[in-house]
Amino acid sequence: MKFYETSEPLAAAKQMCVMGDVRISVLMPDLIRVEKAAGGKFTDFRTLSVWNRRFGECGYEAEEVGKTIVVRTEKAVFRIKRRSGKTFAVEKDGKYIDPIREKSMPGTARTLDFTMGNARLSGSVVSRSGVAVLRDDSLAIDTNGDFAERAATVNDEYVFASDSPLRALELLYALTGAPPLIPRKAFGNWWSRYYPYSSDEFLALTDGFCAADVPFTVAVIDMDWHWTDPGRRFGYRSFEGAYMLKKGWTGYTWNSELFPDHRAFLKALHARGMMTGLNLHPAGGVRSFEAQYAEAARRAGVKDGKRVPFDPVSRKAWKDYFEVLMHPYEKDGVDFWWIDWQQGRRSGMRGLDPLWALNHYHYTDSCKNSARGMILSRYSGIGSHRYPVGFSGDSIICWRSLKFQPYFTASASNVGYTCWSHDIGGHTLGNPADDELYLRWIQYGVYSPILRLHSSDAVRSKEPSNHPSVKKEAEDALRFRMRLIPYLYSAYYFNYSESVPPIQPMYYRNGESEAYEYTNEFYFGSELVVAPVTVKCDKRTGLAKTRVWLPEGRWKDIHTGETREGGSFVALRGKASIPVYLKEGGILPLAEKERRDAENPVTIELVLNPGNGVFRLFEDDGVSEKYTEGDGAVTVITASYEQGRLSLTVEESGNRRYIPEGRKFVATVPGEKWRIAEVRRGSAANGAFAAVNGVAEVILEKEDVAGQTVAGKA
Repeated sequence: MKFYETSEPLAAAKQMCVMGDVRISVLMPDLIRVEKAAGGKFTDFRTLSVWNRRFGECGYEAEEVGKTIVVRTEKAVFRIKRRSGKTFAVEKDGKYIDPIREKSMPGTARTLDFTMGNARLSGSVVSRSGVAVLRDDSLAIDTNGDFAERAATVNDEYVFASDSPLRALELLYALTGAPPLIPRKAFGNWWSRYYPYSSDEFLALTDGFCAADVPFTVAVIDMDWHWTDPGRRFGYRSFEGAYMLKKGWTGYTWNSELFPDHRAFLKALHARGMMTGLNLHPAGGVRSFEAQYAEAARRAGVKDGKRVPFDPVSRKAWKDYFEVLMHPYEKDGVDFWWIDWQQGRRSGMRGLDPLWALNHYHYTDSCKNSARGMILSRYSGIGSHRYPVGFSGDSIICWRSLKFQPYFTASASNVGYTCWSHDIGGHTLGNPADDELYLRWIQYGVYSPILRLHSSDAVRSKEPSNHPSVKKEAEDALRFRMRLIPYLYSAYYFNYSESVPPIQPMYYRNGESEAYEYTNEFYFGSELVVAPVTVKCDKRTGLAKTRVWLPEGRWKDIHTGETREGGSFVALRGKASIPVYLKEGGILPLAEKERRDAENPVTIELVLNPGNGVFRLFEDDGVSEKYTEGDGAVTVITASYEQGRLSLTVEESGNRRYIPEGRKFVATVPGEKWRIAEVRRGSAANGAFAAVNGVAEVILEKEDVAGQTVAGKA
């Protein structure tokens, strides 16, 4: 069953009570819904934001006390004003909290277009006390799947009383739907540029990357894939006064001067192992010069060469839009669409933001035929995580922009939005000739949800060869991103299945004040803490200073092998890498060093920080929705450390056909040399070990410089 068919919008009858024109739904002991609606006309449909309200039964008591409604659960006491239907107090852990005054942690923003290091972020469902309010004024989605205006609703709010940020996210995803898994290739490197490439130029570019051993798995063609000069080419004149129409932003016909055979071009990109997406600006509708105009006009009942308008409201218009404009190109080889909506929030229906409609319909259409869907589009509000990937807009090329993005990306997890794609390297203006800034942006991008190089045609292109002073380091970073795919893909699967965001602010797992102060530092998956370098190197020393705080424990930098105890310190780093710390007992699975594609690797390097820990590696076909039915292979890797000996156990389960034949593991510890001292189960040869009948267990011992085991010397 597809993700968008699984909603249960009506709470269980026993969990609802009505007191006049206020309805209380106790969804969970730490989550209630409070509605106030004129005449008791409550909303039982899905809304754009909220899809599920039925989570089973839990005990509660509700009573009227004067002008107040009091709801008691095992987790909290909620006090609601009868007159407004708003919760004014939550008693939790022996404290009274005013949810109106309680400041939540930052959420996210619609776009970073032309920002220079800052943007105003929304509120979220995460707070230090655990109490937060989500007010839902979004449109309803009726039983036919159509958008519908709601009856007069005075207030519709969800009150959270969670005991941790991760619990708040679990509740949010329960309400709004799980974040779906995107195709595996999308976690590789993306190439994109706002530039009028010809098909030959673009293919030559990709071949140049291949020759330089720099891997890319996704190709994005910006708006110049279609005609952008209808006046010159077709004599088209727009009298509607719209800048977008005059400049040709909207278009659906391949530019045959640049792409004389677009089908062959798409096929050639696929042969090079690349998914392909095209840019869209749909607001202009279909104009008379478009190849699809005759059919689009016939279906819309438009005559005399008039423009077929873009209609985000009509179900029939959406059907025609996909059948006439999108599906034929998808059959030709287009894998996904970049929906570059910048034309405001107005539509033909009050309260309907066209971006919501574009995200909803485009993503659900992309899931047809049991395919795994994906779009690239902007954030439209709570619930947008159902439509990955997020496009954060046209950032200015400057250090302040880079410094803001780690904070921005981690904070977005507070509203469940976990798959931002930034213009890595920056889009426009600023200083595109700053090689050091370019490199640091890529190094941060390696530890971002999506690594998409992008820039405008007016600035220096983002090929490493165009930045000679950091070419080697940039290429090394792009190669390392490919090796991270097994780790990152697993993290995003558990984002779907267990509501655990892959990118987390430091306060998600730590209550210390420092966890709130170090805002440009974040957890990357279950094992790593990343502290990006967002300042220039000192000219004298050639080193950049980065303030770092690590929780209690023993941490190991995966790039330098340096070991650090928890606490605050300043990391000094040259241009080769940024500080990335593996927790004590951490297990980081990497694809083999030679890996240049996104396929499930035959050899996996287990990067270890000796200690006790467990990692679950998820693998599947990378393209279908079978994962939603539980189809996939899970390899559980367990590390146990005692008296200088490190025991590693590997247990394979699930659909093992996704595990490549000949799968083997190599264990490494950064900055140290360890060897396999004993094989208890499985097999080992040439420093690698493998599972037999799905199980392997080996014992590792540390060697000194002379090759003698440390335990043996002791």
